[in-house]
Amino acid sequence: MAGTIVVVVLVLAVVALAATYMKNQANAKQRRLEDAKAEARRWVERLGGQVLNLDGTNEAAKQALSDASERYNAAGSQMEQATTAEQARLVKDTALEGLYYVRAARLAMDLDPGPELPADSTRERAGKVTEDRSVNVEGRDFQASPNPGDGTPYYYPGGRVAGRPVPQGWYSEPWWKPALVAGAWGLGSMLLFSAMFSGMYGIPDAAAWESGYDAGQEDAMSDGGDGGGDSGDAGGDYGGDYGGGDYGGGDFGGGDFGGGDFGGF
Repeated sequence: MAGTIVVVVLVLAVVALAATYMKNQANAKQRRLEDAKAEARRWVERLGGQVLNLDGTNEAAKQALSDASERYNAAGSQMEQATTAEQARLVKDTALEGLYYVRAARLAMDLDPGPELPADSTRERAGKVTEDRSVNVEGRDFQASPNPGDGTPYYYPGGRVAGRPVPQGWYSEPWWKPALVAGAWGLGSMLLFSAMFSGMYGIPDAAAWESGYDAGQEDAMSDGGDGGGDSGDAGGDYGGDYGGGDYGGGDFGGGDFGGGDFGGF
């Protein structure tokens, strides 16, 4: 009889410890989510203040602010759906990307760009446009520049789109957006990349780019490593995590960025 009582007591103790452990884990998870959402909310509010109070005075600034506004709307939608700390961190990433666009818009208007934004290793590894380029690919003219201008009003803050690096810079067309929407690069994308960036310092060559490698990772192709090719860009991964399209789907769809306008790029 005494042995039975001991067993029952031990079982009850184990059950109580397990329940306490599970409760503590749930509380810790909830605290992590709340902390991550609070951090993300801070960046979303900062982005919102900029988007709502700035008006572009030239085409480059207007386009950059339009992209910043898209990120602001996307971040708000993601925040509503975030149920994990990781999803809340993606909200922060979206807001930060929007702030990169705001910073670009301010520079395009010769305004103080404001405080530096947190460094992002993925953006840095993607490289930067360091010189003006004008190329013709399959009968179409494309331009790239480190500075905004009448011929290069489209900004990209650098990072990964559909698994491949896109350098920070100003462009005549948002040539990366079909891949951002579709989640994959089309035929001719490697030819365009090669023509636009061949020999530019800090940017991978076309073969490395097609394999998803950053500059300096070409050796990884022969080693069989993944070279970080699976690293996601703040712009390209949101649809999969939250269900629905990139930045709301329709914002990038239609005649502006559809496949027909880019001739397969």
